[in-house]
Amino acid sequence: MPTDAPTDLLARLFPVLLAFLCAHTTLECRARFTESLRTNDPDRWQWLTGAALAFGTGVWSLHIHGLSLLPQGGPVHYHTGLLLMAWLLGVAVAAVGVWASVALRPAPWAMAIGALALGLAVVLSESLSLRAAAFEPALRWAPSELATLGALVALCGLAAQALGAWQPAAPGLHMTLRLLASLLLAFGLWVGDGRLQGIHAAEMAHATSTAQGLALSSLGLLARLGTLILLLMTLVLARREALLRASLVQARGDVARESLTDPLTRLPNRQAFELRLKETGLASERDGAGMALMFIDLDGFKPINESFGHQSGDWLLNTVGQRLRELARGHEFVARWGADQFLLLLPGLCAREPLAERARTVLKAIAQPMDVLGRELPVQASIGVAIFPDDGAAALMVAHADAATHAAKAAGGGTFCFFEPHMLHDSREQMELLRDLRRAIEEQALELYFQPKIHAPSGQITGAEALIRWNHPSKGLISPGAFIPVAERFGLIGAIGDWVIDQACRQIHTWREGGLRMRVAINLSVHQLRQDDLADRIDAALKRHAVNPTLLTCEITESVAMENNASSKAFFDKLEQVGVHISIDDFGTGYSSLSYLRQLPAEELKIDAAFVKDLEFSNDARTVVDAVVKLGQALGLKVVAEGVETDIQRDILRQLGCNELQGFLFAKPMAANRLFLWAMSDDGPTHTDFRQSLFGDTRIDDDLAGDAPAR
Repeated sequence: MPTDAPTDLLARLFPVLLAFLCAHTTLECRARFTESLRTNDPDRWQWLTGAALAFGTGVWSLHIHGLSLLPQGGPVHYHTGLLLMAWLLGVAVAAVGVWASVALRPAPWAMAIGALALGLAVVLSESLSLRAAAFEPALRWAPSELATLGALVALCGLAAQALGAWQPAAPGLHMTLRLLASLLLAFGLWVGDGRLQGIHAAEMAHATSTAQGLALSSLGLLARLGTLILLLMTLVLARREALLRASLVQARGDVARESLTDPLTRLPNRQAFELRLKETGLASERDGAGMALMFIDLDGFKPINESFGHQSGDWLLNTVGQRLRELARGHEFVARWGADQFLLLLPGLCAREPLAERARTVLKAIAQPMDVLGRELPVQASIGVAIFPDDGAAALMVAHADAATHAAKAAGGGTFCFFEPHMLHDSREQMELLRDLRRAIEEQALELYFQPKIHAPSGQITGAEALIRWNHPSKGLISPGAFIPVAERFGLIGAIGDWVIDQACRQIHTWREGGLRMRVAINLSVHQLRQDDLADRIDAALKRHAVNPTLLTCEITESVAMENNASSKAFFDKLEQVGVHISIDDFGTGYSSLSYLRQLPAEELKIDAAFVKDLEFSNDARTVVDAVVKLGQALGLKVVAEGVETDIQRDILRQLGCNELQGFLFAKPMAANRLFLWAMSDDGPTHTDFRQSLFGDTRIDDDLAGDAPAR
């Protein structure tokens, strides 16, 4: 009849929609379950339950609705207990399948087991539902029919899981693959259910139901209700997905915006200045106009910090930054370079007399007395001036202006100097330092100190960072900031890096033999990463000292780690094969690509100490740290904060959800033997607990013991 055509068409299309909703909701819940397992989310079992309920309810509703469309020999009723058992069995087996496909390893076998479980869930649910109707004469069952139905659903489920697990670089393609996965699993459910009902259609037309219980018409309403429930679950999932993506976009925006801003002074930071210098240099070359750079370094800032505290020092830096911002004109650009150093870029200005006048103005503005804790402090600065193109390429202006600043300080400070080529010549002191450093490397005179890392929620020690120290025979302890630049400039950094890797592995082995299991982190410099065999040498050191790779963490700065090129990817792949942990250090100071970040085999993000320092007084710094923590949680990465010095900083970081803490609040870097004695005695600080977190069975792993060095 013509009037029934639309209704009949809708009834025929309904199973297609139902199959898609069932498949899509199941796969989306499975995806959330996978992420929650990786991030140890307490809601993970809710996602597993949601996937099982979606699949079991969808299959049951699909089957009941399909039966309601077939010709019947009479009224059809169902045994309520058997029907409920059919639904519960489908849900339970589906839950096992989803769990197995995610939790078991290796992944291909896990997905295959999960797909077989989904196929079994369909077979058990639909066959038991048909038996619950108790047809007379009884329906004939062929094992091949059930096997075909289960195999079809299993194959479609396996392919759907594979598509859903693929992580392409383009976000749009990822969404398309997830949609295709849902369509593929829906196809298997729809075709499989239709095939089973088609086989028994003729028999059911001449059979009668002898069961007592719910009528098929009532069950049809329940099936439609199940569809509405699945639709509601799909909408809830879509909403949660939208909120998650909005959170990621916001976190990305916060990190991108703050990565170019100094958290203390709110001036542009080093990265922002380098970008502006490059742009201005290209414009100057194109237009034939010059430019100048002033490198401004405060004199006597360290004594102020030591005498009046870091808060007063921070207030002073903020005041200087504000004064420089007020002095900038038009397209001039002010930035904080680091510590107590500032930069002033002056496009179009290259004549010495006007530059000298501007330098005097800057010195005068900075020298205005500042009231710190009721005391009026005289502050002065030294300025180095470099001019483009007279003093060389734009890329060298910072180095040349810095050299001129050193000359101004050598002249007594509180003045300015223009760059001269002789300022770059190696000094006698630097050459002596280079000679002594070569000797220290040859004689193994360098030392590793270790600073503990603390588990934020419990306060227990989780590991330590290895930090290099040089105790000079006549000059005493020399800071790495003094000799590492020399090592990098004269090609010694590779040898020092190899020594650090070897000594860190040796110390891990020594501690384990003494009863202390400690994970150690080492820093890899950009110069080391240029060595093609770095990962191989790390692997060799681990094997040489019989160390499990999971006890070594390699920290790589964000700016280096985010270099998305073939050599960087190859290095990370090799490092992942070795099995060490990878940490992205100084996170928040560069501009990260989230697409590339989630492809890295990194396990943690380490927040730069500059952000931690300002947590107590700066809402902006707290916003940045909060954004990094949320970003890490969204990507399943552990978040570590370094430079923790106060109880307030510790409490804020705990509240924000930071996983690990490191800083002077807990312990300063110490020698290996002192850390061992500290761990094995009761002399540790009240903040930490070595015993519960580190003690236990510390025997060398059997699979590594054979590689232990001879004694």
